[in-house]
Amino acid sequence: MNVKIKREIKVGILVVISLAFFYWGFNFLKGRNYFSSSRVFYAVYKQVNGLVEANSVMINGLKVGEVNKIAFLGNKGRMLVKFSIENDIEISANSIARIYNSDILGSRAIEIILRDSINSKGEHVYAKSGDTLMSGIQASISEEVSSQMLPLKKKAESLLASIDSVISVIQYVFNESTRQNLMHSFESIKFTIKNLEHATYNIDTLVNTQRYRLSVIFANIESITTNFKNNNSKLTNVINNFSNISDSLSKVRIVTTINKANNVLENFSEITKKIDNGEGSLGLLINNDSLYNDLNKSSKELNLLLKDLRLNPHRYVHVSVFGRNPKKDQYKAPGEKK
Repeated sequence: MNVKIKREIKVGILVVISLAFFYWGFNFLKGRNYFSSSRVFYAVYKQVNGLVEANSVMINGLKVGEVNKIAFLGNKGRMLVKFSIENDIEISANSIARIYNSDILGSRAIEIILRDSINSKGEHVYAKSGDTLMSGIQASISEEVSSQMLPLKKKAESLLASIDSVISVIQYVFNESTRQNLMHSFESIKFTIKNLEHATYNIDTLVNTQRYRLSVIFANIESITTNFKNNNSKLTNVINNFSNISDSLSKVRIVTTINKANNVLENFSEITKKIDNGEGSLGLLINNDSLYNDLNKSSKELNLLLKDLRLNPHRYVHVSVFGRNPKKDQYKAPGEKK
């Protein structure tokens, strides 16, 4: 009987040891080691963004601990994260426990960002087990992709709106009447192409029929160019002669001649101005009626004198031994009666 009890006790002890070993192995596989001395720290976050228990705690890329517990803190929705650090590295009091992406698949972990913490005495201040560290959160891959894709999304939406506007404009422009006009335009283009084909056919026919004349024309043109080539020296002399003539014309003092002509015209203008103003004999003759009348009267009297001299020459030329009779030779006008 005693032997049986001893066997049952041994079996029970073995089962308990097996269960304990299984529990320890299970938690060890989850990253928990209950037989190691570790320090416990806390951090408060607005959200954990996929962080779960047993996630790693890293310092400069090296795993130094794991997340032990995640729970709500109060009724404001904040999250309290408890994590342990097995490494004996000293952590400053103002270090930051930042949640970040540990791999490309989006797994989350806590990274301890070490910072210097010096008090007023110049001493380094390190965090102790049970302290709460400052927290930080790195955007997840999906959030980063979303933030990168957001401008592209906005541009795509704007582009779609522009395309929609363009399609609306196209639908408005290409209405039934516009489509009919386009059909008529295409028909006109088709008719124009036919006319061009007919014209090219006529040109081809004309060239074929007038090939001999065209060859003669080209031969004449070639002959003309040959003559020009053969008489190149003579043409050069002609051009040089024209150049000499133009140089001679350019050397003529045309400007001096024009200036002299302008001076003559100015002098003539001054003379005519003086005549108009009654200056000089010619001006007085033209502008003064009394002088004209006196000259006219003098010319009449001279005419009468000449006429009397012709009719009565003895009155002016007298040859007599006994002298002349004054009464007999008294002057009378040619028109008076004797």
